[in-house]
Formats: sequence, structure tokens, C-alpha cells
Amino acid sequence: MDVIYREEEVAAAASSLAGRLVEAGVPARLAGGDPTLWGAGASPEGGAGAAARLGWLTLPSTSRELLPELGRLAGWARAEGLTNVVLAGMGGSSLAAEVICATADVPLTVLDTTDPAEVRRALADNLDATVLVVASKSGSTVETDSHLRVYRQLFEEAEIDPADRIVVVTDPGSPLEQEAVERGYRLVPAPADVGGRYAALSAFGLVPSALAGVDVERLLDDADEVLPLLSKEAGNPGLLLGAALGAAALGGRDKLILDDQLSSLNGLPDWIEQLVAESTGKDGKGILPVVAAEPRGAADELVVAIDSDGAHDGDVRVDGPLGAQFLVWEYATAVAGLALEVDPFDQPNVAESKLNTAALLDLPELPVGEPVLVDGPVEVHGSTRARDLSGVLTELLDSIPDDGYLAVTAFLDRLAAFDAPVPEGADFEQMTDAWLAADAATLRALLAMRTERPVTFGWGPRFLHSTGQYHKGGPQNGVFLQITGAVTDDVPVPGRPYTLGRLQLAQALGDLGALLNRERPAVRLHLTDRAAGVARLLAAAQEV
Repeated sequence: MDVIYREEEVAAAASSLAGRLVEAGVPARLAGGDPTLWGAGASPEGGAGAAARLGWLTLPSTSRELLPELGRLAGWARAEGLTNVVLAGMGGSSLAAEVICATADVPLTVLDTTDPAEVRRALADNLDATVLVVASKSGSTVETDSHLRVYRQLFEEAEIDPADRIVVVTDPGSPLEQEAVERGYRLVPAPADVGGRYAALSAFGLVPSALAGVDVERLLDDADEVLPLLSKEAGNPGLLLGAALGAAALGGRDKLILDDQLSSLNGLPDWIEQLVAESTGKDGKGILPVVAAEPRGAADELVVAIDSDGAHDGDVRVDGPLGAQFLVWEYATAVAGLALEVDPFDQPNVAESKLNTAALLDLPELPVGEPVLVDGPVEVHGSTRARDLSGVLTELLDSIPDDGYLAVTAFLDRLAAFDAPVPEGADFEQMTDAWLAADAATLRALLAMRTERPVTFGWGPRFLHSTGQYHKGGPQNGVFLQITGAVTDDVPVPGRPYTLGRLQLAQALGDLGALLNRERPAVRLHLTDRAAGVARLLAAAQEV
């Protein structure tokens, strides 16, 4: 595992901070799980703050106790022909498994959405061979609860016993654990002393990956090899990376450009994004990860190349296998939080959007309001003087502060682009072009070409469990473009007084309300026809 400084200014600042951390005994204290590093006032999440959130440091060893059970689970799934593994989980309960399986090139369907169309895709996919992993640390995550209810009913309607198809991963004592015991689901307890975004090497990352066919013992082996280095004062990759992140942020370079061109670690920046943004983005401080962006050479950028063979080596280069990357980035993020004087183990602003959503769901009708502008299949909600959609986008770009960023958040089906028609006999490049032309995520690149400031993109509600904390708790210099879409084929949530479509829109409006309460520039675009709306939106971006 190598962490290499490739830029002189970064090296000098990081080395200085690392020296101060060594003088304070941080490497040994952190490796030993000393919660007093973050002060007596560390967040009381779970009742004990950092004191109850440092179990990740020993997961390369303690998670080995799961290996026999994981072997039995994988063997059971193979014997029953359960080859379609569906993971229902949000944020830290799903992102690591998604990266693990993508890197190992084994199929895993991740349900971290409330979009009815995307959920229907999963429901229609080979139910006879489906095993559902329901993962929630709290055991009360509304999205995951909804997925469980929908799948349970589907299994029952197909005369399949849900207890033969559902595996639960949750903390001891959670409501989900109680339900799993009562209904006879297979249950794998997660360690209570590990926060969700630090749980990559726990049951949350390992159970779905093992069911999907990954050699999870290899992940633990790779992490175990780097573990002894994390207590050292020299040659400590976690300290080197954490000092670089922390020193850069303290010096104003708080936009973390994650460069993984040609990396064999598929999707790792998405996991890093949640880890760093949710851990550091609070008290008006934070490090903003920017995924899938080209470095622009801005004064507030820090470019980190991850196991990459791309043309840009970054200001810092981090090379190593996936298991080691997980552990080193977790350690480094804890160190960066220490440098920024924030508690890296809480997420005080995540609950705000959840509470807003719950309050909206209690209303007879959701307060969608009237659009201030209609441009074809796109309704514009918010304050604008523009006369068309390209003018709205121009206004948003112009309103980004010199030290700020634009965040695009889309409460849509993230797989919808694959429905786009492609020319008959098209080769892969032509198919890719057709998909990109129908993908809402393409908007990020189009807008990034038209500003020197960072542009991020997040699928909702997935991002609410990731960068959503940074948006509300970090530096208040963000500008926000939210996209919602009409629902034509909704999905009822059994036992709940709402559908997935209503829940999705309430989540969007709840988050928008939290941003507007902070007086941040924010506009909602509602697509009355999703496919046509995305096409119009991408065309408008090219007109800016």
C-alpha cells in the first residue's frame, strides 16, 4: 500500500501536519482506539460518540469470525439456485458491497433508491432465483423498510416463503433484528461499535459480496497486511493520506478531486465520497469529494489519483488493493477530521431531511407549488429571472461563489438511460453515445465544461446518505440544482400510507426545504415526461 506525495506544496504541508500529529502520539492512540483524540465533546451518536465508533480499526481481524457463516450462506444460496443477489440498503449499508462486487466483476443489484421505475426493474428480474439482503444499521431506514415490505409481498404472492429468501444485516437490538427473529429470516449481526460508512469490512460489505460470489477472505487479508502500519509513526499510509487531506483543507484546498482513470478498483470514488463528505462536512467545515471530474487546476483543488493508470498522477497517489484501500481511507478520514476539529463519526444534519420528509408525508397533498417557468417537458420551480431552461442553468452557474460548487441531485431512475433506443447493428461506442445522450448524469459533465468551479452529481435519495450531510453541515457555498420526474407506474408500500413515488417526491422536497432554509440558491426542475425532459435538459446545457 503506497501513498505518494507528488506535489511539493502538498508534501510540505502534509509533512508538517504529520509531524505535529506524531508529536501528539496520534498514530498509536488512533490505532489503539483512543476516543479522546476528538475531545470529550465528541458527538453522542449512539450514546457514546467516538467511544462507540472505533471498532472498524480491528475489522480485518474480527470479521474473520464471520467467514464460516459467510461460507454457509454462500453454499446455501448456490444449492438453492439463488444467483440473483439484491441488496436493499442505503449509504454505508450498500456502497462498499457495490464497489466490492463491481471490482470482482460479479453481479449485484443494489436498491438504494425510492424511484418506482428503478425498483420495478429489480422486482421483475428473475424472482425465482432472487435472494434479498436487507441491510440497515439502525434497522429503521425508511427506504430499506419500504424495499423489504415490497419484496416480502412479492414473494408471498409468488408462493415463496420470504424466510427462505431474505437475509438481514443489522445492529443488535434494532427493530429490524427483532423483525428478522420473529419472521425467521436469516440474520447476520453487525458490530454495534462501527459506524455505517466505516463498515466496509464488516457484515454490511461482506455478506452481500459473499452471496454474490466474491472471495471476501482476500479482502480481509489485504486489509490485515496494512493494519500493522497504521500504528507506526513512519511509513504509515493512513497518516500520510490523512495529513495530506487535512493539511490541504486547512490551506484552502478543500475540493477533493478523485481520479481513478483506468483503475481496476471499480467505483471506489463513490464509496470515498460518502466516507469523506459525511465524516468531515459539518460545523461549517469539510472536504468536498468530486467524482468523475477532470482536474481543472483551481487553487482549492487537491487531486488524488487512486490506483490509477491515467495521465494525471495527482497531487497525491494512493495505490493498493481494495481491502487495504478501505482501511487506509477510513483511517485517513479520521485523521482529517482531527485536523479540521470535527467529529468524523457523527452526521448531525442527515436527520434534518428525514424529519422534513416525514412531516411532508403526513400532509394530505405534497406542496409541489406552481412552476415559475415551463420549457417543453421541464417545469422550473424556484426563483429565476430566466425566460428559458438554458437561462436558468446560466443563472445557477453564475451564482456559484468563487470558493463554491454546484451540486446536481436527481431523484430519477439511474438506469433509465439503458432504455434509450440504439441504432440497429450499433457497436459499443455507438451504444455508449446513445446511453450518454439519455442519461441525466451527463448533465454534470456538460455543466462542468461551462464553469471553473466543481460540479458534483448525486442520485436521490442515495446522496442523502452521503454528500447530503456536507450540503447542509459543511461550508455554505453550494448552489443546488434538483431534478424530479413524473411517476407513471407507482409502487405501493404494503402497510404504509404512501407509495414509493410519493416517498421519493417527499424526500426531494424535504431536502430542498433544508437547503432553502439556509438561503442557498436552489432550483427544482420537474420533468413531466422523463425521457423527453432529460433530452431537453441536456440540450439546454449545451446552449449555455
